[in-house]
Amino acid sequence: MPNLSIQGSIVEKKLKNRICHQWAKILILGLVLNAPLALAEKSKKPQLPKSYESKAAPAEITDTDRMFIDLREAARKNDVFRTQQLSSNLANYPFDDYVAYFRIKPQLFDSAGGARNDYSADAQVVAFLNQYQGTALADRMRNDWLLVLGKRKDWARFDAEYAKFVLDDDTQVKCYSLLSKLSQGENPTKLAIDSRAILLDPSYFGQACQELVPSLVAAGGMTPGEAKAIGRAASERGFDTMAKRLGGDDPVGEIVKAAKADPSKAYRDFLQTSSRYSKENQAVAWGVIGQFLAKKLDPNADDAYRFQQELGYNELLSVESQEWKVRAGLRAKDWVLVKNAIDGMNPAVRSKDPAWTYWYGRALKAEGQDVKAKDSFEMIADQYNFYGQLAREELGKSNQAPARTKVTEQEIDAMASRKGFIRGERLYAMNLRFEGNREWNWELRNMTDKQLLAAAEYAKRVNLYDRVVNTADRTKQEHDFSLRYPTPFRDELSPIARQIDLNLAWAYGLIRQESRFIMNASSSVGASGLMQVMPNTAKYVAKKIGMTNYTNDKLSDTNTNLTLGSNYLNMVLIDLDGSWVLASAAYNAGPSRSKAWREKLTSPTEGAIFAETIPFNETRTYVKNVLSNANYYSSVMNGQVQSLKQRLGVITPKAATQSELP
Repeated sequence: MPNLSIQGSIVEKKLKNRICHQWAKILILGLVLNAPLALAEKSKKPQLPKSYESKAAPAEITDTDRMFIDLREAARKNDVFRTQQLSSNLANYPFDDYVAYFRIKPQLFDSAGGARNDYSADAQVVAFLNQYQGTALADRMRNDWLLVLGKRKDWARFDAEYAKFVLDDDTQVKCYSLLSKLSQGENPTKLAIDSRAILLDPSYFGQACQELVPSLVAAGGMTPGEAKAIGRAASERGFDTMAKRLGGDDPVGEIVKAAKADPSKAYRDFLQTSSRYSKENQAVAWGVIGQFLAKKLDPNADDAYRFQQELGYNELLSVESQEWKVRAGLRAKDWVLVKNAIDGMNPAVRSKDPAWTYWYGRALKAEGQDVKAKDSFEMIADQYNFYGQLAREELGKSNQAPARTKVTEQEIDAMASRKGFIRGERLYAMNLRFEGNREWNWELRNMTDKQLLAAAEYAKRVNLYDRVVNTADRTKQEHDFSLRYPTPFRDELSPIARQIDLNLAWAYGLIRQESRFIMNASSSVGASGLMQVMPNTAKYVAKKIGMTNYTNDKLSDTNTNLTLGSNYLNMVLIDLDGSWVLASAAYNAGPSRSKAWREKLTSPTEGAIFAETIPFNETRTYVKNVLSNANYYSSVMNGQVQSLKQRLGVITPKAATQSELP
């Protein structure tokens, strides 16, 4: 799904009127929502209890709300003067914790986002953490302060605060934690091992991780070659300055640059010059060349990776090179390379994605090791994702949606008084989705499966469908797939799909991935609405289907968006010979790219392999999720269970032709 930047109407069109009613109560009472709001008498109507229904006017954004939104933007820019000015005018604003946070946070970071190395805000931070202890925002503040404490090397205080950090989801903070342990004399070799589970994505390294790596080398816990490998991973991603800080000068640095620029030429050149390098450097160079060849879908990627495999040093390959080694093997149907690549993966890399467990099972099966293959499939067969479905099919099991667990009206009503949900809803009404999600998700912590289902049903009744999906997706043992895979706007979408003979389950699978049913969703590239239609695409489709007097300001209309998006999806399906895999990829990345990727196949290829080897990270994830969604929607809506493998089909090589579709 594209990274969403929610724009358009500030007030969610479908948000129920209870928000305004509850917000008024908060303002009148001057509360910070420390106590649950009283519930009205439960309605006998099953679909919309009065406890969260109001006859009042929809929630409106006041001038004070707009000032609060401006404060949030100033805090994002770490504008100390502006945040002090705005916060002083919001002394009685109900979200007093956010007002305080937005005032304090810019004092911790400079305009570039770097931690300030001073102590001026410490007292304010401590007071904030004490006052709002146990809240989502206190945990966020602690995260920020840990970055400051780490930068100033205040390890005693850092360790004390780190022990209280609930989410513990910041790579830089994790790196500072290892630096703290190193400073206190812990075994550097063990710390280096621990670092391998952290140092996976250079885009999250920051200053802390750039200090950690050379410190581990200096302490003897990490070899210079290992440090250069981490730096090389940064260079592969374009972080050249970071790469030097991490590992110093890299003997194969020029090969990295050459492979990024023209991997085919780099491959040919290195065939001639590889003997000039050490065995280690030959291995890592072939790994880098293999990665960039694989991303171009060049068949020579298989050879480059086989050269690397013969030389060894798998542990010195970047995460990208390790993963594309598997994909190169899949594309070439080289099951030996697939198995060797997964065997040589960093355990943290191998365990983070069920793809590698599934393809390892397939490689074992190709070798005739059926018992071991079955064990591999069993490891992920309880997961309700793309590879969980494929694994169940390998085991001969059904992909029918699990039995539905029902919750009572009383359990659903109880969610209406949850502090995090009330706060989240008001933040959503102000279009502050990041903050709204923080509050909502914090409330979900430690809930039982039944509580999660009650919360998801509550979200459905107040028309927060992205929260319906997000919340129901978290259950482990008890499920309700009608909530994981909801079907809002069915009265609008069904006749559109029926008129053009478009598979409704597939359309819903795409919408779930595109917008999570957020009506005013807008992507960073300008796509908008439920089906994330681009303006130029909308104009093209409107003209083709005879939608007269269409203008792009109508794209926010639900029926218009669904009509244009559905018709475009049908157009790309026809243009790509009825392949749901190719059409899903085309909807996300454009028809010309789907055709180019298909053209580069050397033989008929199963759809799962095609999907896994799509060069664009976003599109690869998108296609797998859309088609996995479609299978479950089919089960939820009409009880039909289709083989995902059959749905994916086989993709046959075909020369790319020019498409008039945008």
